[in-house]
Amino acid sequence: MSRVAAIDCGTNSIRLLIADPLETPNGPGLAEVVREMRIVRLGQGVDSTGELAPEALERTFAAIDEYAALIREHGAGSIRFVATSATRDATNRDIFVAGVRARLGVDPEVVPGETEAALSFAGATSVAPAAAGTRILVIDLGGGSTEFVLGDAHGPLASRSMDMGCVRLTERFWGAQQPTAETLAAARTQINAVLDTVEESIDLGSVEKIVGVAGTITTLTAAALGLEHYDSSLIHGAEPQLSAYESAIDLMLGADRQTRAALGYMHPGRVDVIAAGALIFGCILQRVASRTEGRITTATASEHDILDGIALGLRPGL
Repeated sequence: MSRVAAIDCGTNSIRLLIADPLETPNGPGLAEVVREMRIVRLGQGVDSTGELAPEALERTFAAIDEYAALIREHGAGSIRFVATSATRDATNRDIFVAGVRARLGVDPEVVPGETEAALSFAGATSVAPAAAGTRILVIDLGGGSTEFVLGDAHGPLASRSMDMGCVRLTERFWGAQQPTAETLAAARTQINAVLDTVEESIDLGSVEKIVGVAGTITTLTAAALGLEHYDSSLIHGAEPQLSAYESAIDLMLGADRQTRAALGYMHPGRVDVIAAGALIFGCILQRVASRTEGRITTATASEHDILDGIALGLRPGL
């Protein structure tokens, strides 16, 4: 099967995976060739203006130019470009679509939240599939939205995509300022209202395992593990106690910008939005722990996510 290239363009970052499809004991898999990430903040201001900003488009197109060169260099025969929350919300998405087509020769798929959720579940469980009978909640915490997918070994059972992400929440409640007790309380109230809506579709009390994906959660995992630097090999598959995540979340909420920026595992593009992401993840963990009456005591981090799901979808017959 020919080499494939998958691109995931979210609100905060744009990522590339070039891989060779293969068969594994667990079913379809991928042999990774290249995995890249650029934080371009495509969703800058979209929550308030409804449009993609010219400077955000410029940053994103520059990253796509780099990715196009890598795709040519590594000879990927199939390309799939998926755009999510920020592009869904933008009234001027046609400019973005035309720019992607000009650079890659493919149209971006501006997918609905439910598709985004299914792709996230496929990617998160591709390396470590759910054990028979185990209900997994995959949480994909992005810049503009968060996807919740409850599933088992047979695939997703229920999902919900909500317009709640680290960039969107930051812009709504404190922007470039340090969050205060008042703004954190207001944001927490909104998060919990969103979780009430999630529970209309997903039985959080039935969850037996949490798997978290995307940069906010993997960064919090690095903090929970006490890492000095970001190390994917240590983060992927790690299962810290919820108490360790709570300490990491408290760190992000209490630290000023300079302190967050000095953390060795912190990507510069996450410094301004990690507090909001930490608050969202903390509220989710608290809600699941409460609904499961304390049965959930850990959460697993996965470096495999929607990007892997996109690539898996390029396999013949899928």
